[in-house]
Amino acid sequence: MPEITILKRPREEAVITQRMFFKKTARGKVMKVLRERYLRDDISCGVNGCRACNSTAQTVLPRSGDTTHKLFPTGHYILPDTNVFLAQMDLIESSYFTTPIIVLQTVMEEVRHRSLPLYSRLKALTTTDEQKVWVFYNEFRSETAIVREEGETPNDRNDRGIRKAAQWYNAHLTLAHPPIRGQPNVALSKVVLLTDDFANRQKAVNEKVPCISVRDYVEGMKNSDQLLDLLSATGSDELEPTRAVAGRTALYTDYLSMSTLLAGVKAGQLHQGHFNANQYNYLEGTVPVPAFTKHVLLVGRENMNRAVQGDVVVVEVFNESEWKAPTDEVIDQEATLKNDDAEDSEEEGDDLLVHEHESKALRAERTKKPPAEKQPTGRVVGVIKRNWRAYVCHIDSTSLTSSNFTSLGLQTVFATPVSRLLPRIRLRTRQAPSLIGNKILVTIDRWDITSRYPEGHFVRALGKAESKEAEQESLLLEFEVPYRPFGKAILDCLPPEGERWVVPPKSAGDPEWRDRADLRDLIICSIDPPGCQDIDDALHARRLANGNIEAGVHIADVSHFVHPDTAMDNEAAARGTTVYLVDKRIDMLPALLGTNLCSLRPHVERLAFSVIWELTEGAEIVNVRFTKSVIASKAAFEYGEAQLRKDDPKLNDELTQGIRLLNSLAQKLKAKRMAAGALNLASPEVKIHLDSSESSDPVDVEQKALHETNSLVEEFMLLANTSVARQIQESFPQTAVLRRHLPPPHTNFDKLQDILQKRKGLKLDVSSSGALAGSLDECIDPKEPAFNTLVRIMATRCMLSAEYFNSGSVSRDTFGHYGLASPIYTHFTSPIRRYADVLAHRQLAAAIGYTPLHPSLHSKMHVERIMEVVNRRHRMAQMAGRASVEFYVGLALKGRNEREREVIEDAFVIRTFRNGLGVFVSKLGLEGLVMFKRDTQFDAENYTITVPSSDTGRPDVTISVFDKVTVKIEVEKDKNTQRGRVKMTLVSPVDSSAL
Repeated sequence: MPEITILKRPREEAVITQRMFFKKTARGKVMKVLRERYLRDDISCGVNGCRACNSTAQTVLPRSGDTTHKLFPTGHYILPDTNVFLAQMDLIESSYFTTPIIVLQTVMEEVRHRSLPLYSRLKALTTTDEQKVWVFYNEFRSETAIVREEGETPNDRNDRGIRKAAQWYNAHLTLAHPPIRGQPNVALSKVVLLTDDFANRQKAVNEKVPCISVRDYVEGMKNSDQLLDLLSATGSDELEPTRAVAGRTALYTDYLSMSTLLAGVKAGQLHQGHFNANQYNYLEGTVPVPAFTKHVLLVGRENMNRAVQGDVVVVEVFNESEWKAPTDEVIDQEATLKNDDAEDSEEEGDDLLVHEHESKALRAERTKKPPAEKQPTGRVVGVIKRNWRAYVCHIDSTSLTSSNFTSLGLQTVFATPVSRLLPRIRLRTRQAPSLIGNKILVTIDRWDITSRYPEGHFVRALGKAESKEAEQESLLLEFEVPYRPFGKAILDCLPPEGERWVVPPKSAGDPEWRDRADLRDLIICSIDPPGCQDIDDALHARRLANGNIEAGVHIADVSHFVHPDTAMDNEAAARGTTVYLVDKRIDMLPALLGTNLCSLRPHVERLAFSVIWELTEGAEIVNVRFTKSVIASKAAFEYGEAQLRKDDPKLNDELTQGIRLLNSLAQKLKAKRMAAGALNLASPEVKIHLDSSESSDPVDVEQKALHETNSLVEEFMLLANTSVARQIQESFPQTAVLRRHLPPPHTNFDKLQDILQKRKGLKLDVSSSGALAGSLDECIDPKEPAFNTLVRIMATRCMLSAEYFNSGSVSRDTFGHYGLASPIYTHFTSPIRRYADVLAHRQLAAAIGYTPLHPSLHSKMHVERIMEVVNRRHRMAQMAGRASVEFYVGLALKGRNEREREVIEDAFVIRTFRNGLGVFVSKLGLEGLVMFKRDTQFDAENYTITVPSSDTGRPDVTISVFDKVTVKIEVEKDKNTQRGRVKMTLVSPVDSSAL
């Protein structure tokens, strides 16, 4: 029997190997936590050919490091501290930044604690093939592990740990490359501490640790010209402020401390919410808060206090006597600030001039308004969380002086974001002349109280403005759509057979067929939009012997291929949804699944998840069953094709009978929904005709045609989603993935109700969804059939957005879907393109006993976190799709302008301003502004504007909301987006070109 030796750790070592800290529980109790850490001396340094480390250990760092830097010609590696990654990630990620990097465990943990998005980027950096990055676990290496000393702050402890690791590395490299007798000593590579913390650098110098600031380091690199533009203003303590900022008096008030903000919100004296900028008036914003039914209004720069679209802010609400009504005037940032200078814009004279312009604009639009239109008004007193990110912009050419137009020296310019909801960003760059006319990416770094504008840094150029490639990428970046190619780890999750994968022949022992219903003989078909490749649903219907009808919805069994907690699953969860642009699709899953193995193509056996009902002739559900299945679709129709087949009296085959049976049931199901109070809302949808299937050049735009078969598919998808929602909620009441649509506050409809009453004498009842549906049906203008659709579009904009949620996180009485008048709902029918549906599939499979539920879907916190991501991705995908349509509509109109010289269309007035009209062209699904430069008579209470007649001697013309007008549509270059912008002028009842 071998001898066993038990080694007892000396008591003095416990100080280093044990970590003690205090943790506050959810109930407010303080708990002492003691954790053991096991120290080792075999953790590799990561340098190739290191003799002091284990020869079998993995290495990624080159033997001599980087030898191209001016200050370190013998070779070096950099070891950045935490703040470098927090402030300079764009620099570190640049393809020009090629120095081998050592990332310490201490730094990784601190970045994770400070910023999860940056931590994700840092993790991705450690796995990329483009850069040499080594993660060193300094907290577990015996020579580099430290403990916090008495009176030492956590930050100082981490800084000391980083310096100790750098010191150890330099000593370790001398052991790794000992001098060889008889040969001259070779200068060794250094490990250089990279930090912008001046105090940390001083301590490093005292401890003989090589160190340097980020700016000094970048200036010595071979690609310094490109890299210097990537420096973040917040990260560099040596960056001089612009003349505009230095020595200026404060324009804004300082934010309250975080503790004061949180205490004020808790006490109800302050209010927290997301800041929303006004797209028509850059001097106004709103913040929705729970304490008020109307949003808190912020008027003027001082009261918005440096808030940027999407920031989580804290506001102080003024006394009710100071409350104001929203703007009635379009105030454009470009027009008001067109002469502002990027470098000198805070000079006293310019400051007063701009302040006077802005004050005049604010005074002009504050007329006497009814008290009912006033809303809570306040000011921002602090920011809880910034929403700053990389924004798509262009360099404002007017901010370059004539002398600087060819200069490659450092100059300060304005970057104008594509989004009108964002302020101009002050930028310092050496590349300004070469960036004119390009789309670029810019990140905001800081916004000082002395500066009218935020300051940022250049990230990269996207390409020439108006080029399709640059426009497409800028659109994806603007709406934060992940569009990187699927990596090897993700593609490795696909079936190894690739496109040759088929459903195996049926056999009792085959896992593919386990507990699956064989539905291959059913007459099943799919009905989809034109050109659909990712077919994720198919249907069937047939009469039963008892006189009832069997109807089935068959959904692609995506969860068979996408397993929980794999690289492909994690990527799908991060993407959340497939994004549909006019000429491109950004897939949630690799194309092999989306358009092949999971797509329910005709005449091919496919795995499916089926929901099958027995219904009466009156569409009453007798029973429902859920089963995994194998199907073989008999046909794939477009909506129009299925409609023609249904309507053709000569056709009476089983497939056509099935479509007619489905249609008959769908009509009855819809009638029941409408009777229960479901809303029939509308949104402007258009179809863009491209030159050819290979070309992405648009040639025309028209409204999408809706067929009866659209409604057929919609009704059965709704029925499947509702049936699945009930099943998974019953089986997993704490973690079911559901979707809800909360009832909108009645105050959301105040303006629309008032307009309908005053302009048309119509009443809009919003007491319930049923009452709203009924009154929308009555909003009819016999002379104008399109009027009802317009009202429905405007009513849709008063609604709240539907959202995914975890059933255990909200009360049962808030589960309902207001628009569908359904007490419970989920998304199950599109797992190829929506991640929420994949989760619903997994929960349903567990509910019917097919597979056990993955532990992650038993965790409320995990499901909540996924729902938060999926909701955000869903919103962004919708906005990206609309922006893509808008861009292509502009291109199509530009082509029509060239062919027809003038594009004239009918439009409806949907909003009146003191200096313009908001109009909607229903044929093109296009909304635009008609602006007047001459004085007009504006009646805010009656939603009218009176403008001088274009004909001399004719009386003035009064235009009101809902009036039908004729507009001329032109395409001109937008100063913000640098792409074609639709410009509208009135043709009738008055020619506004002279106004």
